[in-house]
Amino acid sequence: MKSPKAPARNQSVAKRITSRLSEFVNALQDDAPISDRFTCKTVILDLKPVAYTPKMVLTTRQLLGASQAIFAQFLGVSPNTIRSWEQGTKIPKDIACRFLDEIQRNPDFWRDRLRESVRVK
Repeated sequence: MKSPKAPARNQSVAKRITSRLSEFVNALQDDAPISDRFTCKTVILDLKPVAYTPKMVLTTRQLLGASQAIFAQFLGVSPNTIRSWEQGTKIPKDIACRFLDEIQRNPDFWRDRLRESVRVK
């Protein structure tokens, strides 16, 4: 059952928010099932990372035009880790694959982001 009160068109946003929050607090205090009184949605992201092959890691690094050492700093891993991924002696963990996925999806953004991060000593 949705709230029977429709907000007045001239009612301020702050008053509408306060009113709805009060209704929510009352529902919690009444131990009412929240989904019966309010619209509730579950959001599920379809972000299963791709399993990266050595060639895919190399290609992703090359999209940024980065050396192994710079790419390693950018990803927060060691240069040895990047070398291992590119030689196939180790495979990237899921969290690294997710980051590599994001680079693949929008290389221009990540190339710009990498350039913004450079500080020469």
